Amino acid sequence: MLFPAKCKQIGYANQMPVGEKAYFISEYLIHEIEDGVYEISKITLADEPGLMRTVLDTVVIARADEICVYPEHVQLHNRTDLILRAARTGKRCTLFTGIDHHMNFVCDPDVQVLVPVHVYDLIPPFPHLSETLRELEETGIFGELEIYFEHHIADIRDTHADVYPCRAGGSEKSIDNDLLLEGEKIAGCMTARQIIAECYDLDFDLHDICPANAASESHKSPYIARCCRLERGGLVQTADQIGYIVHWGASPKVVSDAIFELISAYKQCHVS
Repeated sequence: MLFPAKCKQIGYANQMPVGEKAYFISEYLIHEIEDGVYEISKITLADEPGLMRTVLDTVVIARADEICVYPEHVQLHNRTDLILRAARTGKRCTLFTGIDHHMNFVCDPDVQVLVPVHVYDLIPPFPHLSETLRELEETGIFGELEIYFEHHIADIRDTHADVYPCRAGGSEKSIDNDLLLEGEKIAGCMTARQIIAECYDLDFDLHDICPANAASESHKSPYIARCCRLERGGLVQTADQIGYIVHWGASPKVVSDAIFELISAYKQCHVS
């Protein structure tokens, strides 16, 4: 797959007003050979001073009949999105225009380079981690990582419990708002178990709903999960898994930093 890391490496060569010269950091040229029809070339520049440098060699890497000109303006920083879009066009090369009118391209797209990150969250009331990642992903902030997210959102109502963790979820009965009765089935986690042990001398049937615990029983791909226990936060690494746990209400900055740390650790493991 050929996918320039930065749009600054690409020049637009419809007109060359100063002759066969290109901007000094250009590695590729997009040439409009007729209205709306393009070819893409790799260039070699002279080792000379100045911002505009002589083009010594030009090799066409994608002909007009091999190129799809993508019809919509896109977020060029979202590399995962562009690889997936390019793979769907059926053409060997896809030329993209960004929302800022810069251009980039993907040739011979390979979706196998993308790393899945499994996201563990739950409802009700709101899948805070999952939705935060969706919003961040749209900005292109994870673009350089070449990852995609697989969301696993458990619905705690599927436990058919008598009591749920928090009244914010809209349940009729919750641990934080109601007196519990012996024998009731409770949807909860480590915190719920601790509260019950401290406040009740009774036996309960507790169904574990913690997203972090669900993640630890899953895949070898990297994962991120949320948990209400602050002390569990951070990178989690075993012989078979690598993941990251963030607190229940983690900010977008914390979530973003967690993903970068997670993928850095994951790639280090795979390189070694």
